[in-house]
Amino acid sequence: MEANTVNIHADLIARCRNDDRSAQFEIYKLYNKAMFNTALRIAGGQDDAEDVLQEAFVSAFQNLNSYREDASFGAWLKRIVINKALNHVQRVKKDMMLAEEIKEEVHEFEPEKSEPNYSIDQVKHAMKELPSGFRTVLTLYLFEGYDHKEISEILGITESTSKSQYKRAKDKLKMIIRQEVNYG
Repeated sequence: MEANTVNIHADLIARCRNDDRSAQFEIYKLYNKAMFNTALRIAGGQDDAEDVLQEAFVSAFQNLNSYREDASFGAWLKRIVINKALNHVQRVKKDMMLAEEIKEEVHEFEPEKSEPNYSIDQVKHAMKELPSGFRTVLTLYLFEGYDHKEISEILGITESTSKSQYKRAKDKLKMIIRQEVNYG
């Protein structure tokens, strides 16, 4: 049995397909905040995320005829945003290296009995400090809900590399936050 997707914005999408600018603006207003947050988590900076968002909406409206309505419009648009953000990261950081190639200073920490609660602002700031490869895998796994097999296909890496980058990203994130807390 095939699941049917009901698109609650079918009328707006149909108008967008006819180049109705007011319908495009309505779609933009409906989706821009969620898509911006997705772009921000991957791209890492507000300016970069705004660029990605603009590229994604332009691309979506130009390629709206390829939207087959077998998934929700939001899911289709999110996929475009993720692809544009990943392309942006790769363009900006052509020399992005896999985690195995990144040489980091080793910091030893006393093991803590329990992790303290960190503020959202601390985590957001620390996410910006992560190398782009770490930030991308962490974002796709934690925030976007992709599994390591899907991430490996999206990024063109092995599944074990995705898992390794994810673990190292979490460790690096903790280290950055701890340094901020300790040296604030």
